[in-house]
This record gives sequence, C-alpha cells and structure tokens, in this order.
Amino acid sequence: MGSLPQTQGKTLPDAWDYKGRPADRSRTGGWIAAAMILGGEAMERLTTLGIAVNLVTYLTGTMHLGNATSANTVTNFLGTSFMLCLLGGFVADTFLGRYLTIAIFATVQATGVTILTISTVIPSLRPPKCTETPCIPASGMQLVVLYIALYLTALGTGGLKSSVSGFGSDQFDDSDKQERDQMTNFFNWFFFFISIGSLAAVTILVYIEDNLGRQWGYGICASAIVLGLVVFLSGTRRYRFKQLVGSPLTQIAAAFVASWRKRHLELPSDSSLLFNVDDIQDEGLRKKKQRLPRTKQFRTLLLDDTCSRVNEGQGLIPKSGFLDKAAIKDTEMASGNSTVVNRWCLSTLTDIEEVKLVLRMLPIWATTIMFWTVYAQMTTFSVSQATTMDRHMGSFQIPAASLTVFFVGSILLTVPIYDRIIVPIAAKVLKNPQGLTPLQRIGVGLVFSILAMVAAALTEIKRLRAARSHGLTDNPTAEIPLSVFWLVPQFFFVGSGEAFTYIGQLDFFLRECPKGMKTMSTGLFLSTLSLGFFFSSLLVTVVHHVTGNKTPWLANNLNQGKLYDFYWLLAILSVLNLAIYLVCAKGYVYKDKRLADEGIELEEGEPSCHA
Repeated sequence: MGSLPQTQGKTLPDAWDYKGRPADRSRTGGWIAAAMILGGEAMERLTTLGIAVNLVTYLTGTMHLGNATSANTVTNFLGTSFMLCLLGGFVADTFLGRYLTIAIFATVQATGVTILTISTVIPSLRPPKCTETPCIPASGMQLVVLYIALYLTALGTGGLKSSVSGFGSDQFDDSDKQERDQMTNFFNWFFFFISIGSLAAVTILVYIEDNLGRQWGYGICASAIVLGLVVFLSGTRRYRFKQLVGSPLTQIAAAFVASWRKRHLELPSDSSLLFNVDDIQDEGLRKKKQRLPRTKQFRTLLLDDTCSRVNEGQGLIPKSGFLDKAAIKDTEMASGNSTVVNRWCLSTLTDIEEVKLVLRMLPIWATTIMFWTVYAQMTTFSVSQATTMDRHMGSFQIPAASLTVFFVGSILLTVPIYDRIIVPIAAKVLKNPQGLTPLQRIGVGLVFSILAMVAAALTEIKRLRAARSHGLTDNPTAEIPLSVFWLVPQFFFVGSGEAFTYIGQLDFFLRECPKGMKTMSTGLFLSTLSLGFFFSSLLVTVVHHVTGNKTPWLANNLNQGKLYDFYWLLAILSVLNLAIYLVCAKGYVYKDKRLADEGIELEEGEPSCHA
C-alpha cells in the first residue's frame, strides 16, 4: 500500500493525536491507521448488505408479508440508512467529531443487529410456519420488534457511513505530495473493501441464511460489526484527529436566514463594501477559507422577485441578489465600531458563494435519484422473481438473493475495463486525460439503468409465459422450469451502471463542493441513494393502489401479476429523467473553469475537472 513519508519527528499544524498533542507524522496516520478504518467499513458493508439483500425473502417467507409491503420495507430500510448519513455528518462536524461518531454509531448498529438476531431465535417473535393458505402474517408486536431492530441498524449505518471516508482521509496530509498520493489510493482501496464486503454478503452470508438459518446469518452480521468496532478502537493511538469545523448545513441555513433578515436593504454595487474573508478578525479562521469572487451567476434567486417597483409610475428595475444581502455590514461594523459577528445576521461573501456552488449542483443531484430507484429493484422484485425460477446448478441450488453476485461481479469487472480500455480511448477522442468527465460517467450509468429495466421487463414476460404454459399460475411457491440465469442481464446492467454512476457522482460532488463543505458532499451523494429508495417505495404504493386487486401489477403471487408493466414504467421514467439530466449537464460549468473565468486559481491539492 505504500510507506510513510520520510518526515520523522515533524508534526502537522492542523492535526492532533489522541492526547490532544500536535500529531507526529511518524507515529500517527498513514496506512496503518487507514487500514483499521477500512476494516471497520468492510464489516459495516458486510453487515448492512447481508441483511438488506436477503431481507425481502425473510419478510415474505417467514413474516408472511405481501410482495409490495416487503419491497417497501426493504427500500425504506435502505433509504433511511442513507438519509441518516446527513444526520451523522451534522453530528460529527458540529458536536462529536468523526472518531466518536463512528464509535457510537457502530455500537448502535451492533445493538440493532443483535435485536434482529434475537428475533429470529425466539419463536414468539415470528408468526407460525405456513401450513395452509392464506398464511398468518406477523402480528403488530412482532413487527414492532422487527422495525426497532431494522431502524436501529439503519441509524447506526447512517452515522457510521457518514464519517468513515472522511476520517480515513484525515490520516493523510494533503499538503504533502506523497501523502496526497496515498490519499488517492485510499479512496481506491475504500471502494475495493466495500466491494469485497458486498461480495461476501451476497455469497457466503446469503447461503448461510438460506441453509443454516437466519439466526446464524444475522449472528455473523452482529459479530462482524462488533469485530469491526474492536479493530477500529484498537487504532486510537495511531489516529490523527482534526478540529470540529461546524456543519456546512448550518452555514447554508445561516446564509438564507441573514438574507431574509436583510431582504429590504439596498445592496451596494461595490463588492468591496460587503463583508468578506479579509474582514474576519480570527486569523486561523481566515486562513481556512479560500476567498471566492462574487460571481455573475445567481445574482437573483427564485426566492426573490425578478423585478421590484421602485416608485409608482417609474417602471421596473432589476432587483439585487437575495443571497448577497447576507453580506451587507450593519451600521456599527461599517463604521469600524464593532468586530462581533453573528453568523445568523452576517455571512461573508465567500460563504455566500459557497452556498451558490451547492445550489448549482442541485439539478444534477435531483436527476441522479432515478438511477437508485432502478437499483432498488435488484434487492426487491428481482430477488422475488428468482425465488420462483430454476436455481439449480447440478445438485446445488443457488440462494435467490445470491443472484446479486452478478451485480457485484459486474461492478468489479467494469471498473478495470473502464480504467484500462475506456479511459485511453476517451482521452484520445475527447482530449481529456481523465477519460470521461464525472457528468459523462453519470450519463453512461443512467443509460445502463434504462437497459436494465428493458431487460427486466422482457425477462418477466418470458417467465410468466413459462408459468402459464406449465399451469403454475395459481401456485406461488412452485418452481417454474426456467433458468434463473435469465435474470443475469438486469443485474449486469445495473451493476455496470453503478460502477459509472457511483464513482461519477462521488467524483462530481467531491470536486464541485466548496473546500469547506467536503463532508457534506458525501452526504449529498448518499442522499440521492436514499431518495431513490424512498421514491421506489412511493411508486410501489401508488401502483399497488391504482392497479387494485383485480388486475394488480404487484400481486402477492407474482405469477398472477404484471410486474413487467412496473418495469416498463420505470424504463419510461428513466428515459424522461435522462433527457432532463442531459439538459442540466450540458448547461453545467465545472467549478475550476468558472473560477478560471473569474481569474481565481484552485488551491494546491484541489482536484480539477475538464469538460
């Protein structure tokens, strides 16, 4: 993985050891500390996916819930896990720091998985086995225990995931060239460990859950997250700790509040009269900010009227930017009699420009949500399809949820193909040494998601024809004589799409977010996953309600439903989403180009991206 830089005895100015002393390069950070953090992330991924990928079969087969209800439970669980990353990031940046956040939320996750394991052991926490139709569904109390376990796990996952990558990158000094290169390798290893954890979850864990019992599978999950926590804590003496910087969410909220308070004030035409980084009295805080110019874009905002009448009969004049008013100095500060700054009344012009950078990313953020709605189907209805098909390879029967191994495998296959083949070709054709830009990579991923839903719909039509031709439409548990490998294309397309979309999104948000908002960039990215899962739940609920009980698309017996119509609906929505995305992507100007146009250069170590 590399070696520590030869800077023995030197300390870092912005990092401390576990005793609060300046961090010694030779004794803290580096790959040893990062490896302990990566181990914890691998265990988190193994645990979360080990539960989620096979949860739909547990809900339908053991808890006797309907297909639509089970699918929504899975997507709501995953959606909540990713949405809580924003909460975890806020807590880490504002109150606890990343180290304590990881330790506390890993403990919460271990508690949730332990309760889930106990619920699979105690018979009274599960409905009786199904001996006749209809099966007795789980009671209210049984569902309460299940949901407590799942959402404690989701809370722990969100808090843990929000800080792991950031705390890992804290172990490297981006002002040192060698350590900055190691940081780049850290993110590669981070994605690798996530994939390894996923692969173990969808193969080994799923097999144990289906053949030895859920109590063994979930027990291993609980043990894994506890082991990850122990390994993480054992590295305490090696870690580098950074100061709390405050949450970017607070900065954004403060800018809007200050702007609203000063909405009636007249904005000076001279930017030098506005409060900016140079006016900050605290030298340490001033150095942390990269001064940004007042951009020409977003001088007005949708929250503001485009025009306002000055005096009756005098016509209309352009109204000043709503957000910029947050930088108007009050009377005492303008006269030099006060240096006290209330952030809810006054923001620097640079703070405002950082907020604008985030606002510019929102259209791209919104149009990537649809990919994760398609992704959600791989852990719900696609697994339900697999349970009805021939899963035998000789005498061995493949667990239904293990079909996601093709999904994970396609990710691991696509990444090296992209690096070794696509990047050199794209570099020559597009004149970009990085290959595809982040936005281009996301676009390719969205195309793959459309192909996935087309393949899924065609496969479901073929599966239903096989069920009808063999007279199996009335038997939901019968094995249809159609190979489960017909489902591979939809898993392959979504997996390949994730390799493009996931890395493209992460790259985009890390590059385009302001320097002081790097933590929030991960939260923005993960929130698209969360909203994708929630949108899937909403679609399932609406479709299930609209199609009713007479001709349901999402029937409890898939052989009597029209799941293919649901897939066609997702394909159509994905095409419309892609069209909107292409418009937004075409109009987006990358941060480095925009700053270059304003005459500002990126700071050393800050990534750049060329369209």
